[in-house]
Amino acid sequence: MTEGSGKIHALLVVEQCNPEWPSVPLVGYKFYRHISELVRVTLVTHVRNEQALRAQHPDADIVVIPESAWTAGWHRIATRLSTIRGSTIWPLYHTLTYPTYAEFDRKVLRAVGQRITRGEFDVVHAITPMMPRYPYSVRKVCGQTPLVIGPVNGGVPYPASFGTVAKSEFSFLNWLRTAGRYLLSGYRQTYENAAYVFSGSQFTKGLLEDLFRLKRRVEVLAENGLDASFFATPAGDSARQESDKLEILFVGRLVPYKGADIAIDALAALPSASRERARLTIVGDGPERASLEAQAKGAQIDHLVRFAGWVPQQETLAYYRSADVFCFPSVREFGGAVVLEAMANKLPCIVVNNGGVAEYVTEAAGFKVEPLSREHVVADVARALQKMIEAPGLRQAMGVAAGQRARDYAWSGKAQRIVEIYQSLLREQPRQGVSQGSVA
Repeated sequence: MTEGSGKIHALLVVEQCNPEWPSVPLVGYKFYRHISELVRVTLVTHVRNEQALRAQHPDADIVVIPESAWTAGWHRIATRLSTIRGSTIWPLYHTLTYPTYAEFDRKVLRAVGQRITRGEFDVVHAITPMMPRYPYSVRKVCGQTPLVIGPVNGGVPYPASFGTVAKSEFSFLNWLRTAGRYLLSGYRQTYENAAYVFSGSQFTKGLLEDLFRLKRRVEVLAENGLDASFFATPAGDSARQESDKLEILFVGRLVPYKGADIAIDALAALPSASRERARLTIVGDGPERASLEAQAKGAQIDHLVRFAGWVPQQETLAYYRSADVFCFPSVREFGGAVVLEAMANKLPCIVVNNGGVAEYVTEAAGFKVEPLSREHVVADVARALQKMIEAPGLRQAMGVAAGQRARDYAWSGKAQRIVEIYQSLLREQPRQGVSQGSVA
């Protein structure tokens, strides 16, 4: 706790931090908002987030990092170069847009470096980018100020048996990510000098421990979390019981690796009597939508498959609360916030055992399918659906277990754990002129 203040003073470096944007910017904002409820926070973020943040937090202590005209123009060009037929080539995108982050990183050091050196902050916490391959220049001035990183997540490979999907997602360019570990200045020093690192999954934790000498300084903390509004209500449970069909739900972008095609084939693989007792709703949009619609029609189950299109995150609640089971056979998933949202609404989940989402789902809360082959995944997903049709009691018990498990991912609890680490680091590394005290 900084001398003369009533709380720990944390400097949060969150390049992507926006309450109005989905994915990483929204996750970055959630961390900022919930940590701010527990400790004093100074936020450093990109200018692109300023308007949305000021609207939500007009009196917040925010340091805005401007963007040069050159970098803004290059980002637009890089985005176009890494987009084909509406799909982003992610390895290429992250490589080409790195100069945008590099400029931000340099300007962060200039903007707050002297303040860190003077000991104005008790802890520096770099939250985004969330991929574990970005250096943070603030490491140079942290000195006795603990540097916390993460949660970072990524590096999960495609299952060997899904080479076609991997190729469609341009996985042959993943060497660019590996090369960055050796070519980016300060990358290794960032992690080796960090006081603590949060990892979004066990896989990434192992990766970091293999790459760096982190010893006991890495902890798994999923990057996604849940607001109170996403947890099931008694009214939602009552609405679910009114359907006479097994309502199967998929939520996600319609791209090859997310597995909506597997969900369709699994429904088609059910015995005819069971198949007519089920219905699949696909919430989301993307370049694969037309082929998925054609797939359902070709399997003669288009009357059992509904395409709802893209809907805002909060509006997906209505779909979760009218479903019976969540089927999300994505073959390579880092965070998978939709799985947590489904679990919070007491839905048993069917996932592929590869990546972060498989760590959410316990045996009591759903089914984890091994990615031995596409045919194997389709067959096992179909078997899980059959069990859900035949055993409503099992379905309800799994739903209860899923809801209980989801409580572990509430944003309030995640923020509390982070602050506990802040306190632990300050006890281990007390600084001259710093008095240790309570959070509030």
